[in-house]
Amino acid sequence: MGQQKIALVTGAGSGIGKATAIALSAAGFTVVLTGRRRDRLEEVASACGNETLVHESDVSDPKAVGHLFESIHNQFERLDVLFNNAGGGSPPRSFEEIPFEEWQRVINVNLTGTFLCSQAAFGMMKEQTPMGGRIINNGSISAHVPRPLSAPYTASKHGVTGLTRSTSLDGRPYNIVCSQIDIGNALTELTARMGDGVPQPDGTIKPEPTMDVEHVADAIVQMAGFPLETNVQFMTIMATKMPFIGRG
Repeated sequence: MGQQKIALVTGAGSGIGKATAIALSAAGFTVVLTGRRRDRLEEVASACGNETLVHESDVSDPKAVGHLFESIHNQFERLDVLFNNAGGGSPPRSFEEIPFEEWQRVINVNLTGTFLCSQAAFGMMKEQTPMGGRIINNGSISAHVPRPLSAPYTASKHGVTGLTRSTSLDGRPYNIVCSQIDIGNALTELTARMGDGVPQPDGTIKPEPTMDVEHVADAIVQMAGFPLETNVQFMTIMATKMPFIGRG
């Protein structure tokens, strides 16, 4: 792959982040792992074959993000790929019963966290030599259509799409490219419940098919591996038979 390539994965301690970090390492990247639980990050680091940097951080905290990127700069002096994966949802609730604190928490992590990390990466990529880099945002099927009773999560992921477009446009003069991968029903700890059944728009509870999370990781590695003159602007990867096309 030529010179050392540095990739930062947020929310790297479990699920999609964990699988992607391991896959990027296997593809030759030096991976920076960040999340809120150091013990989980250390487990992922031990599964990576190449050099890693573990940095416990909360992406919704501007100071914590600043310390994270300062650490990356001090260790490697550059960043080639950022995968904005950290995120979370909230329990299904009737629209009028959503607590403000719950709304704020989801927006802070999913949208503000993506903004803060993208902004810091943008600053690094603009100043490094050679100039430029790649930012990949974890959108979601919910960036297209909502699940029932999911206003905070759905709004946050629609916001991520707008942020992806703005980052792509504003990054052009500096060779900074931005992509979004919209993932549907990758099998992780968070989606295991889908086998038992989840709410559908018609009010029923039905099980939904899932897919191997490693297929998502492979797709992200492919996106990350393209030269900067090529960009997968939006990718949707999903369990083939999940109720997305025709949902609602």
